[in-house]
Amino acid sequence: MSIADVVRTAADRYGPAIAIEDSRGTRTFTELSDRAHALAGGLRGLGIAVGSRVVVLLGNSVEAVEVDLALALGGFVRVSLNPRVGPADWERVVGDSAPDALIVDPRVDGAAELVARTTSTVITVDPSASAAPSLEELATGLADHAGMPAPAPDSLCALHYSSGTTGVPKGAERTHANRLASLAAMRDHVLAGTLDGADPAVFLHAGPVIHTSGLFVLPFLEAGGRQVLLDHLGPAGLLDAVEAHAATHTALVPTVIARLLDFDDDRLSVLRHLRMLAYAGAPMPVEHIRQAYHRITPNLVQYYGMVEAIPPLTVLTAADHHRGVIGNADLLESVGRACPAAAIRVAANGDPVPDGEIGELVVAGPAVSPGYHNAGTRTDLGKSHVDGRLHTGDLGYRDLDGYIHLTGRSKDMIITGGYNVYPREVEAAISAIPGVDDVVVVGLPDEVWGQRIVAAYTSAVGAHVDGDVVLAESRTRLPDYKRPKAAHRVDRLPVTALGKVDRVAAATLLDALARAAS
Repeated sequence: MSIADVVRTAADRYGPAIAIEDSRGTRTFTELSDRAHALAGGLRGLGIAVGSRVVVLLGNSVEAVEVDLALALGGFVRVSLNPRVGPADWERVVGDSAPDALIVDPRVDGAAELVARTTSTVITVDPSASAAPSLEELATGLADHAGMPAPAPDSLCALHYSSGTTGVPKGAERTHANRLASLAAMRDHVLAGTLDGADPAVFLHAGPVIHTSGLFVLPFLEAGGRQVLLDHLGPAGLLDAVEAHAATHTALVPTVIARLLDFDDDRLSVLRHLRMLAYAGAPMPVEHIRQAYHRITPNLVQYYGMVEAIPPLTVLTAADHHRGVIGNADLLESVGRACPAAAIRVAANGDPVPDGEIGELVVAGPAVSPGYHNAGTRTDLGKSHVDGRLHTGDLGYRDLDGYIHLTGRSKDMIITGGYNVYPREVEAAISAIPGVDDVVVVGLPDEVWGQRIVAAYTSAVGAHVDGDVVLAESRTRLPDYKRPKAAHRVDRLPVTALGKVDRVAAATLLDALARAAS
């Protein structure tokens, strides 16, 4: 099977049905296949060689899916830029990836400046914005795409960039085989049993389709579901969109789910019809999971993965959530069981540790990236890929029932008074304090202890939890060495462009608050 097979088979099976739509238009399955193939041929007609890197700066849109599929069909390597992070990060990604072409929506803030500085071939979604060729011209041109060979499974289809330790983003290589492995695992484990029904399945892309939401593009094409792409949705807009489009599935980051819980039950009732609400990207406090189960939908699914090992590696199913809410709360603190194709071991110094002991998660199998772009010329990438195994840097343990529990990132571990403290354990204890909403825990330098534990937290709607209360409660919930030395209530925790809590920014904030208080 290839991505081309998925696209063509979907067109054959579901031809005139709507495959994708945004606020400006729709594409049927037949139109999507035709345009993706035509765009692939058009890019080759411009002289873009197979294997070339193509930078893409598009928001959630029909064009974003067409371009994604076209680049895969044509054998090009997609390098997506997040419209929300801005020109400084874009420049670093472009500098590292050295693309041969740039596909851009000029309506994205800062896009014009990026285009002005590039020496790559430029293609635009808006033919009136510049003299550059447009997607429409490529899709309706005379380029020959008949008989285009499917790329080899081990050939690259994308570079996925994440933060680098030196400030230069690092591009994890992703192959066609990686993406097809994700399709199979998504279909069989995340979406299992939810695509059947009298009413058609409708996936709402509320988050960026270039990230975790995009993992559902191929499974929904394969299943004949409709996909709705909406950009810059706030929580209220998300509720309206689910209702307006009769959405049956969506995927969100935990911070968005936390914001949804601020609404009353009547407003949240439109979400009760969701067949699946997936969440990923960061841990979600157990109390938020319980509230989401009772107030939003019981059809919760969590999955875990990373840019270097395409999700899902593990899945906490809807049935697991039910068991966790009804009785076995420990399940809700896990990321689920490993998918059959993901070989995950918990190791210390390379050797497996017994169940229940904390170690680093080491992953092998078809989800694992072959490595990083420019790995031979960079010295800041570490040794995460060794003999086909990915040393993730995630710390955790496997319980006796096979569920994997994350305790944090090795780089985030706090060493205080000679003890190792995993932030997630402290965060879980603080988030269970009545009235506390979100929380982040970091270690700040300390002359006596090496690092001291400090916390920033937000109060739930209608609650006002004082920092002294958090410290007092922590004394009853945590041993001495794990208790925070200070707790600061803030209006909002700093988050990244993807909605994850930004630990670096949180440490800077907490350091400033500590200095102001001294």
